[in-house]
Formats: sequence, structure tokens, C-alpha cells
Amino acid sequence: MAKAVKKTQSAVEAMYGANVFSLKVMQKVLSPKAYASLSKTITNGGALDPAIAGEVAGAMKDWAVSKGATHFCHWFQPLTGTTAEKHDSFISPDGQGGVVMEFSAKELIQGEPDASSFPSGGLRATFEARGYTAWDPTSPAFIKEGVDGATLCIPTVFCGYHGEALDKKTPLLRSIVALANQMERAGKLFGLKPVTKPYATLGPEQEYFLIDKSFYEQRLDLVQTGRTLFGSKPARHQQMEDHYFGAIRPRVLAFMEELDQAMWKLGVPAKTRHNEVAPAQFEIAPIFERLNLAVDHNMMCMEAMKQIADKHGLVCLLHEKPFAGVNGSGKHNNWSVVGVDGKNWLHPGNNPHENAKFLFTLCAVIKAVDEYAGLLRATVASPGNDHRLGANEAPPAIISIFLGDQLTDIVEQLEKGETKSAKSGGTIEIGVDVLPVLPRDATDRNRTSPFAFTGNKFEFRALGSNMSTAGANVALNTIVAEAIDEMCAQLESDIKAKKDFNKSLQALLQSIIKKHKRVIFNGDGYTQEWHKEAERRGLPNAKTTPEALEALKSEKSIRLFEKHNVLSKKELLSRYEIYMHNYQSVLGYETECARTIAATQILPAGLEHQAALAETIKAVESVGGKAAAAREQLAVVSGLVDELAVGIKALEDASVCHCTDKMKDAMQKTRAAADQLETLVPADLWPLPSYAEMLFLY
Repeated sequence: MAKAVKKTQSAVEAMYGANVFSLKVMQKVLSPKAYASLSKTITNGGALDPAIAGEVAGAMKDWAVSKGATHFCHWFQPLTGTTAEKHDSFISPDGQGGVVMEFSAKELIQGEPDASSFPSGGLRATFEARGYTAWDPTSPAFIKEGVDGATLCIPTVFCGYHGEALDKKTPLLRSIVALANQMERAGKLFGLKPVTKPYATLGPEQEYFLIDKSFYEQRLDLVQTGRTLFGSKPARHQQMEDHYFGAIRPRVLAFMEELDQAMWKLGVPAKTRHNEVAPAQFEIAPIFERLNLAVDHNMMCMEAMKQIADKHGLVCLLHEKPFAGVNGSGKHNNWSVVGVDGKNWLHPGNNPHENAKFLFTLCAVIKAVDEYAGLLRATVASPGNDHRLGANEAPPAIISIFLGDQLTDIVEQLEKGETKSAKSGGTIEIGVDVLPVLPRDATDRNRTSPFAFTGNKFEFRALGSNMSTAGANVALNTIVAEAIDEMCAQLESDIKAKKDFNKSLQALLQSIIKKHKRVIFNGDGYTQEWHKEAERRGLPNAKTTPEALEALKSEKSIRLFEKHNVLSKKELLSRYEIYMHNYQSVLGYETECARTIAATQILPAGLEHQAALAETIKAVESVGGKAAAAREQLAVVSGLVDELAVGIKALEDASVCHCTDKMKDAMQKTRAAADQLETLVPADLWPLPSYAEMLFLY
């Protein structure tokens, strides 16, 4: 037994990070001087020392080649929301009819892909193809294994000729710097000795569906749009609540085991795997990492999930709402921030000084979320997420904060300056700064809250499953940086005026709670009462993507991002143009796909059944029989066939006028007729795999 345990442990340890050019690898293959310089760049940010670039490139190439790599690529994240790569081989002619394997410092540090076809939102003309990739040393290079070889992938930013951010990573790195700068100011105010540069952490929980590939290939809607545009809800779906955390089927477990191993090789700390609420729905969750790395790792994970599912005869669906009537899939964005002391400032401490930092950060987040709720909502806006937000598995479009009863009680006492007792019944010690010692794990979970405090982090639950986590965290980092900036400015002013720091801090936190407590809500976010209460409080409720994206154009958002050097006005407005174009494009091709399926598959099936019923009636009555049941069903089927035909015409008209509201209305009406027909047409005539098959036969 001991030998088996040791063997398994050794195998996992050897596997973990095997395909990553990590600090551990760098220390082995670089000179001490080069390693010290590069590790400092990785930890603290900044530019790579040109003096070591050649040595790093050579060592990285040799390591990659030893792993079977023949090519390299600059791996980046354009504004499509996916990843991109262009592969170049290491080979270089030696002038004697052979080749040598080479990789220069220039090839490592910068690339120039032909990138004119990526969306830019007006940042550059399409005939200007130049887009530059530049190495991001804070995210290590990694090996992507192929069938007969491997590729060295170098995480990079992607910018235009004049430095415009054409990707999701550039503003993310800028926002990380902005937050770190403000956290350093806060650290000085708290009298802390710096041991590290502040940074944000992230642990994104990823939900997904798996279905049999044979069903997927028969569904044009899944192939084209990622979701089912038609499908009648089966008699049994998720109402028994038996799939959640249930025993994992062998076929799915084999997929999960291979996925875990693939992630571990890439240094992704995949920790948790389980069945989710809906049938055929699952989740993978990692351990917390530095935010930039966690974003990259989540993008790698989504790509690997699709590839590995295919190897198992499955298809991984990452659409937010692939099946109507059952839970959709989200991505829970667990965010926290580490200060100059190397400690998580959202972790309640065990003394007044630690809790002062905690309450300072907590109030900064409350202030930030209240003041920029519309901006946060915009970062999770997509046509797919419009189907999910506010449904039974997702938080509503109203952005509110859940603190839990105990923490809310302490916050309310703090607002009054009367912090003396804990909700749990225990006493709270009072320090010289009149701030409480909080118990750990001071909150429960609230699945209806879009922004919940969960012990030592905030969980932003509104992200869609196929979204990059970059956008939400760009906004989150920046709005919290802005809140801390304003809070530090007030405290610095008070210190300059010779005021007592503890009293100033106490007064500041009280004023923030009084002004922004409207965003705190611990109840059921699904109820109509909350929607009315939220409106009374003045909280925004952008229910659709076009409504939500308006926040990107506001002067308030523009000032915020420009102030912290995260996005220029031009860069921010480009995002609005790109996301609106995406919304319209998705609605457009969904409408056309729905029309095609309805006209060429569902309508013919309905007409065939209609004709069969008519023949049955004719045959029965011709011999004197009664066909009352057949006549009754024929009337229903004929009516639905007519409704379907009207819906098809409405889809055609909506496509011509390019009106998204008409597109949505036409799809809804056409689906209603088609889904009812599915319950009447014989199964052998129905052209599409059913929900019952897809959700249960995998």
C-alpha cells in the first residue's frame, strides 16, 4: 500500500508543470544572473533585461525541443474572446542543404502576425495589417502537445502599431498595475513593511455540458450556435435534484481524469470536479493563483476541454444556455487581493490591526461595486448570458453584494460606531482603533447574489461559462483601485492635518457604509419584491446586452479607465463597438439557423405527420369507421404547422430588416410551435435528437 501511494504521489508530482517553462525549470537551465533577473521581472513586473534575452531564448528553445517541440507561437487573446496563435518552426537552413534549430531573442520578445482580420472596433483600418505581439514574462511559456509533435506557446500581449490594446490581456496587465499601485499606498498608511508587490488572485470555477458527439452532429443549431434553438423539455430533467454531486459516470470520469492530467502538465492547479445541477452538466475548479496566470489557465482549460471531449466521443458545450428549461452554465469569478505584507486583505484576521485592513478593503469593494455596478454588469453582457442571468441558476442582472448576516451585522454596527457584539453570540474584542476581531468563515453562500463575500474573497457569479475572465477582472481591479485611491487620499489628507489615523479610518469607513449600503442585499435575488426594492434603492437593472453595454460609453467609465491608464477613451469605445457587433451577429446567425432548421427539417416532419393523419382519417372513414381522435389531433397538428410556417416567414423578415428585437420575437414564436409539434409527431419522423436523448444518453 505504501509503495502504491508513493508511486502515485511521485507520478503526480513529476507530471505537474512538466509542460511549463517554470521558475523551477529556469533555475536549472539559466545562469544565476539571468535567473535572478528574469525571476524578478516575473514577480515584480517590468520589462525584460535585453542583456539576458538571448540566453533565455536559447534555453527556452532547448527545453521545448527536448519536449518534442518543432514550432513556436505567440499565444494571445484578441477581442474575439478566444485565443489565437500562428506557428513558426525553429528550423533555419544551414547553407549546406540541412537545417539547424534556432530561436532568437527577437522572436521570443516580439512578433508581427498578419492580424488585420481581428476585431478592432475602429482602432485601426482593416488595410493596416500590423499588429504586434510582445512576450508577457509574468505568464510562463508552455508546451502544447499535438498528435505527432509539440508547439512552444509564449503568452503575449497584442497591440497595434501605436500601442493600442487590441486584446484582453493588455488592459488586464494595466489594471493589475493600477490596483497594485493603490494597494502600496494603503500599505504605507497602515505602516506595513513591504515584502512583496501587491497582486490580485483569482480562482475561476468553470461549468460545462457534455453530450454524445453523435447527437451533436445531428443538431445544426448546436454546431452553428452552440445552443439548441429548438427542443421540448423532457418529462424528467433536473426536478429530482439527483445529478448534483452525484456519482460520476465512467465515460465522464475518464474524460475528467484526462482533463486533470492535461491541466496538471500545464501547471494548472485543477482541484475539484463534480456533477452540476442539470443533467449532463459538470464543473471543474482550480486553486487560487495570481490573477493574470489564472486568466491564461482558464483559457487553456476551455480549449483542452473541447479537444479531450472529442477524444472520448463527446462534445463539450460552453454556451451559457445550451438547453432551455434546465440550468445554464456560468463561471464563478473568485477574486481577492494580496497586500504589500503578502497577506490576503479580504481575510478576516485575529487582531484589530488585521481587521482594520480587512474592513478597509471590504469597504473599498462595497464602494466600488455600488459606484460602478453598471460597468460590472457590462462586463458580463453577451447574447448567451441574456438567456441565463436571472434564471434559477444565475443571479439577476441587478448587481448587489451579499455579506451574510453576521458580517452585515458588524458592518451595521460599524456604521453606527457601536461595534460591540457578534451575531453568533460571541464577544468581539475592541482595539484602540475600535475595529472588531472577526471570526473566520463569517458568511454562508447565496446563489442568487451576483457578488457574494465567501469568507476570504468575493465571488462574482454573473460571468457566462464561455467568457474570458479578463474583462470582468479588468473592471474589478480598476474600480477597486479607484475606491482605494479616493480612500487613501482622504486618509493622507487627514494625516497631513495631524489627525489621528485610527479615528480618521473609523470615520471614513462609517461614511462609506452610510453612502453605499444600498448595494448590500442578503435575501433572495430572484423575487419580484427584490426587483422592486432594488428600483427603490436606485440600483441599475440592465436586462439585455444592448442596455448593459451603454455603461462602456459613459463619461464616468471613460474617466475611470483613463485616470488609471487601463484603457484610453478610444480603446474603451472600441470594445463597445466590438461587443455590439458581436451581439447583432450572434442574433443574426441564430435567426438564420432557426429558419433553416424550421423550414428544411421541422416543417417537413410536421407536414408528413399531417398527411399521415389525413390518410388515416380517410382510410378509417371510407370503411365506415370513426376517426374522431385522428381528426382532433389533425386539427392541432395543422394549427401548429400553420403557426410554424408563420414563424418561418417572421424569421425571414427579421433577417432582412436586421432588427434584433424582431429576431428574438420570431425565434421565440417559431420555437413555441416547433416544440409543441415535437410532442405530437412520431419519434421516427422527428428530425432532431431530443432533449431526453442528449441530456441522459452520454
